[in-house]
Amino acid sequence: MKPLTGTDESRTTRLLVRRHSALVRVTHWVNVICMAVLLPSGLQIFNAHPRLYWGQYGADPDRAAFEIGAAGEGETVKGFARVGPVTLPTTGVLGVSGRRDGEALRAFPSWATLPAVQSLADGRRWHFFFAWLFAFNGLAYLGHGVLSGHLRRDVLPSRDQVRPSHLLREIADHARLRFPKGEAARRYNALQRLAYLAVVAILLPVMVLTGLCMSPAINAAAPWLVDLFGGRQSARTLHFISASLLVLFTLVHLAMVVLSGPWNNMRSMVTGRYAIRIARAGS
Repeated sequence: MKPLTGTDESRTTRLLVRRHSALVRVTHWVNVICMAVLLPSGLQIFNAHPRLYWGQYGADPDRAAFEIGAAGEGETVKGFARVGPVTLPTTGVLGVSGRRDGEALRAFPSWATLPAVQSLADGRRWHFFFAWLFAFNGLAYLGHGVLSGHLRRDVLPSRDQVRPSHLLREIADHARLRFPKGEAARRYNALQRLAYLAVVAILLPVMVLTGLCMSPAINAAAPWLVDLFGGRQSARTLHFISASLLVLFTLVHLAMVVLSGPWNNMRSMVTGRYAIRIARAGS
């Protein structure tokens, strides 16, 4: 670590500390690319049958747990999203989206899907290619994390960090936009560790495995995997839910990056170096 002269009233020194290894940085940016393709191509696939069910089979709209659709004809057509017994009007975005040539009847609008035109075949090609890249990239991250000690050292929270009093204090600090500084900023805090652990250990494995459940080849070779999630339609629903939670995590993650110092955070994920300030000796 090379100290650099600080400007905080001459009482602190600025240090660039090593925070992310090269493989962690590479897998992070590969994930960014994969997510940028997987989300819109997944919405394209969903548009082919915009309903989610629970169980082995699903075809009856009246039994859908979640549905995006349209009702009416001509000028009276209205878009809606239905969750169980609750129906919400969504005209203009979901179910019915405005386009130059009139109103388009599609679950998610063209600006949110890849490709923009309705094409299940093209959406599947984009989705499947980047899904495999995403899965292998995740395996590389996990292998490196276990062998290098990164997961144990930087992701698993310590016993002190998971104490209710400590977690409540961190939640209060984050609510006030008070982020760790100095030596405390060298490592992830408890909330970061718990969030990353939930993503790495639960969310991503569920998303990958439920995605495999929708492959006929996997269904034939490993029918037990489909049964593990309660059926093919249940797996599809869980895949949609896990993907939605991953999007939510990404939005919160981006907000925290911006609020806690975008340049410093971006530098740490590009160069691996993160700037902190520590008190000068004798100050």
